[in-house]
Amino acid sequence: MQSSQRAQASEHVPTQSPVAPRTRTGGSAPDPVEPEKLEKRGQGGSDVTVVDPSMVKRAVSAAAVGNAMEWFDFGVYSYIAVTLGQVFFPSGNPTAQLLSTFGTFAAAFLVRPIGGMVFGPLGDRIGRQKILAITMIMMAAGTFAIGLIPSYASIGVWAPILLLVARLVQGFSTGGEYGGASTFIAEYAPDKKRGFMGSWLEFGTLAGYVGGAGLVTLLTYLFRHDHDALLSWGWRIPFLVAGPMGIIGLYLRMRLEETPAFAQLEQEARTKEKERREVEKKIGLREMIFGQWRAMLLCVGLVLVFNVTDYMLLSYMPSYLTSELKYDETHGLLVVLAVMVVMMCVQPFAGRLTDRFGRRPVIATGCVGFLVLSVPSLLLIRQGSLAGIALGMAVLGLLLVCFTSTMPSTLPALFPTKVRYGSLSIGFNISVSVFGGTTPLVVTALIGATGNNMMPAFYMMAAAVVGGIAVLLMSESARKPLPGSPPAVETESEARALRRAASSGTSGTPGTSGSAAGKRRVAAESPA
Repeated sequence: MQSSQRAQASEHVPTQSPVAPRTRTGGSAPDPVEPEKLEKRGQGGSDVTVVDPSMVKRAVSAAAVGNAMEWFDFGVYSYIAVTLGQVFFPSGNPTAQLLSTFGTFAAAFLVRPIGGMVFGPLGDRIGRQKILAITMIMMAAGTFAIGLIPSYASIGVWAPILLLVARLVQGFSTGGEYGGASTFIAEYAPDKKRGFMGSWLEFGTLAGYVGGAGLVTLLTYLFRHDHDALLSWGWRIPFLVAGPMGIIGLYLRMRLEETPAFAQLEQEARTKEKERREVEKKIGLREMIFGQWRAMLLCVGLVLVFNVTDYMLLSYMPSYLTSELKYDETHGLLVVLAVMVVMMCVQPFAGRLTDRFGRRPVIATGCVGFLVLSVPSLLLIRQGSLAGIALGMAVLGLLLVCFTSTMPSTLPALFPTKVRYGSLSIGFNISVSVFGGTTPLVVTALIGATGNNMMPAFYMMAAAVVGGIAVLLMSESARKPLPGSPPAVETESEARALRRAASSGTSGTPGTSGSAAGKRRVAAESPA
């Protein structure tokens, strides 16, 4: 794993959209470097990036809102799974219907690594924002298309086939979403607030899930006395909403490119663009995967525990309450909705905790909690009362916050700048596809095969063990620069303090401050 203390001046100024204007303390523009020297440049130096806090907040907000819209689209499918099973997979066996629906759900995850392999390297080459705009368009189109598909009763087997195609489009687009959005925020957040800023990305995810669950709950309630209408056309409403929401999300993501700060930074970056492009052409999938094999394995392990528990609670539990425990569908969705609202309230505070105490202690708490409390929580849920279900779900939800608040800042810190988007997208989506997205399908199948309704708890415990091993092997990244990037601070006084601290131990001579392109710089020459 690359050292998080390495500063890479040659990669600091992006050739594509930044999320915020940044000023850099440093000497003159770096000389051209060979690919193998990229990660070594600036080591031990005092190059420092000063960010504009107001612009960072604006960019984080835009990324989180866009993420919320994507996950609204993706999450609606989970919450209306029982109804979709009746529309697209007619069968006399409810379990078979649910298995078929979740099988289509899981199919979308099979193409997510392919989406990551396509969008990830492109994000490292042509810019984060362009790719995030493309994923937004594809997700909205795929979701909107589901709302237009005729039922099995109308066109027979073509109905589930078209549903599968739409889900594959969704999965392909999602392959470039999380890696890009987390990289987008992490690379431009101040080091000391990266956990807090990153936590808003998962706040957006939860907001999207809340929107999806809330709309499905409302529809279920409104059609409670007319189930035939729900099966006929009511189920289409949340999917058709994706069209206008996608346009709004696309506008928010594209709007950041129109800021004056971006125009200034892009103008400055043009002098280095040719050099960077030549370097990036030599960075292929082999280096992204095998050149980062240790970081990739850690990423897979961390994402495994994060996504197994995430999909278990937010995607599978509503169907579990209905199909396995025969709990009222509307009440089950309301409980999950309430739990997600609580998680949203806690999320930013947990993000601050990761900045103060570190990522590892918070992730370790979540792993230990799921290992110890999964069985008691599920027993409370199976007890059947509203209070028992709410308490059990709340415990699991608060434990899940240990992951949702840390992963957006932890995962990007595993990889160096030149391959961060690509490597993170590939590792994240491989793990999600194999372990996370298949969670509803595997658990439903295990319950059917064994007759043991405690399988969800055992599955979460196994995931917690894997996550715990990853935590033991990972390095702490809180309050440290990202690998391949200089330190990032909010004020020039912080930059000067870092410069003085670095200069005191070297023979390098600090430069002088000046101005260029309307941006202030505090010069600090790295020693040769």
